[in-house]
Amino acid sequence: MTAPLIVGAGPAGIRAAQTLVAAGLRPQVVDEAPASGGQIYRQPLQPDGRSAQALYGSEAGKAVDLHRTFDGVLGKIDYYPNALLWNLRDGQADLAIAGRAKRIAYDGLILATGATDRILPVPGWTLPGVYTLGGSQVALKAQGCAIGRKVVFCGTGPLLYLVAWQYWKAGVTVAAVLDTAPASAKLALVRGLTLAPSIVLRGLKFGVDLKRAGVPIHSDVEALRFGGTARVEGISWRAGGREHHLLCDGIGYGLSLRPETQVADLAGCAFRFSARDRAFVPQKDAAGRSSVAGVYLAGDGAGIAGADAAERAGERAALALLQDRAFPVDAARCAALEANLAKIEKIRDMLEAAFPFPAHWAATLPDDLTLCRCEDVSVGSVRQAVQAFGLTEMNRLKAVTRTGMGRCQGRMCGAAVAEVLAGACGREVAAVGRLRGQAPVKPVPLTLEAAE
Repeated sequence: MTAPLIVGAGPAGIRAAQTLVAAGLRPQVVDEAPASGGQIYRQPLQPDGRSAQALYGSEAGKAVDLHRTFDGVLGKIDYYPNALLWNLRDGQADLAIAGRAKRIAYDGLILATGATDRILPVPGWTLPGVYTLGGSQVALKAQGCAIGRKVVFCGTGPLLYLVAWQYWKAGVTVAAVLDTAPASAKLALVRGLTLAPSIVLRGLKFGVDLKRAGVPIHSDVEALRFGGTARVEGISWRAGGREHHLLCDGIGYGLSLRPETQVADLAGCAFRFSARDRAFVPQKDAAGRSSVAGVYLAGDGAGIAGADAAERAGERAALALLQDRAFPVDAARCAALEANLAKIEKIRDMLEAAFPFPAHWAATLPDDLTLCRCEDVSVGSVRQAVQAFGLTEMNRLKAVTRTGMGRCQGRMCGAAVAEVLAGACGREVAAVGRLRGQAPVKPVPLTLEAAE
């Protein structure tokens, strides 16, 4: 019998693999990274002497447990690291591995594709030395290097303070933390103390530690601008009715996270708009079943919920696959997982209230600002096209302006394009739709050799 396929070896994918192996199946696991752990528990490219505590802080125990769990099932799965899944069709997955194409058949699909940074373009965002928050974290965790000697972190979301704290702990000079959310929004964290005390207190610790270290933290930041010529040299912003300027040689920037959904699109999953994530996400039930029989969803790729939720959702999705194949499963365990995931959803609501997305920003972006960097499309070009052609939908805009047609296929610009389009045509962002995913979902080399 053809084996199930798990896409992603982060917390969700690891727990899914563990659960299927325990039931006697031999799943296939495809992952773009060279080692398991996902973004949150990413392993260094080479052993460099750093301890788990140094790499993962308070989450070191969870990271070590997940890495050991995956190592323990390696002989019982078919594992494809450093593998890009770029297409799905007719029960087969097309992979690119070391310049060669490989096609594998599967029966049952668990998508644990994770998330990427969400950004809105700001002046200077394409300068060398400007990284997303996630990219800043990859550099530190996987490569053991910093994005600069004097770094500013800006945007909003829990990741903002976590990455700034990690850089400070690593000995890097953190020049400032600039939060676009108002300070009053953090009252939601106080209200969340009874709901998730450990999470809230850990987050507050990041801010307190940075403050005690003399790192300036500014709230309600607007009008971000990254300055420089050959690379980033400084940052400007407005807060408290004043203009501020600061020299730096590295910037980490992001506005929370957005789900990676392109593979779910290729799998034919139906989508819904998530007001909390401000994005379209694939539909699923409490167990992780998608709208397509045999396709299951787990982790941040189906809605941002964090690493703890991803572990539970990965296990629950695997149990759903087993249930649908008439394997015996522990009903009490299924119910407990679903109850815990429902509680985490409430925690996520609290965190979103504490770190709101600056929806008003899109209207303030200057016309000459690059919006889609792959196709070099400006904000003004999109606004002009909306007026000239009466555009109100993302894929029509794509056809007219080429936004989202480049190498990233809208992964980096799609959220911003939706915000600009919605503002230009006077609609809610939910009403302008989403860019439809198509193969290849990520760039593949032209020299890719034929599939085996």
